[in-house]
Amino acid sequence: MTALRTLLALLRLARPYQWTKNGFVLAGLLFGHAWSQPDTLHAVWWMFAAFCLASSAVYVLNDLADLEADRRHPEKRLRPLASGALARNVAVLWSLLLALAACALAALASQTGLALVLAYLFLNIGYSAGAKHVPVLDVVIIATGFMLRLLAGTWGVGIAPSAWLLLCGGLMTLFLGFAKRRAEFGLGQAHTLRPALSGYSARGLDRLMLLAALGCALAYVCYTLDPHTLQLHRTAHLVWTVPPVLFGLLRYGWLVQRRGAGGDPSRELLRDWPLAGAVVTWLMLVLLLLY
Repeated sequence: MTALRTLLALLRLARPYQWTKNGFVLAGLLFGHAWSQPDTLHAVWWMFAAFCLASSAVYVLNDLADLEADRRHPEKRLRPLASGALARNVAVLWSLLLALAACALAALASQTGLALVLAYLFLNIGYSAGAKHVPVLDVVIIATGFMLRLLAGTWGVGIAPSAWLLLCGGLMTLFLGFAKRRAEFGLGQAHTLRPALSGYSARGLDRLMLLAALGCALAYVCYTLDPHTLQLHRTAHLVWTVPPVLFGLLRYGWLVQRRGAGGDPSRELLRDWPLAGAVVTWLMLVLLLLY
């Protein structure tokens, strides 16, 4: 029974529900028309699995770095490390094993893919070591992690990435990052739980969210209308996928502003059916138009 509890605690510590964020790795496969190329398809799935394990290793690392702060947090105190369900040395070993497994899987895809996973891991070591306490830089690092996912699913497997899609992905993750910080203002003594919040203001974060959302929407519109996109996909109808993107951004902003949500994008996607519906609608339209 003790072994089973330990395994369940390790699984919770890895946060597999957060693996939805690694869907960014699949963007190149979706927009690069690579489904019919077996070698590329296999490489993308190796990269997806590698980033799932790498992100889990990072979550464990963050929990180790934030242990004392998590114990004071109203929700995070229930996490395996903060609650005492797992010992620190076990978590350290678990993070190391996840990171090594991630590198091994990435190497199966390509040497470039391995380099991107290593860059992601070292980037997040710097984040946990103190960069997360620097306002704006904390969110930029998070966004950079998502950009590495996009590059892993394109450049890392031999698919030429679209500059517009990369820009759109970067701005979207900036929007989600600033939304997360905005949501944290709803917690009591939030600045003591996350020191970087002392460098922000609610109004300033609202403006940053708005700028990132507008930039993301504009970049996606430009992508759907770009002549290279029309030639690559042989359709001028991709612009019809813009409405669900706009709705998703507006809905997420509303959740942050009116419900104090936005602290965890993966959970919001699973809990809010209009937001989930926008994502599913967008994906179905893309598949219908491109395939």
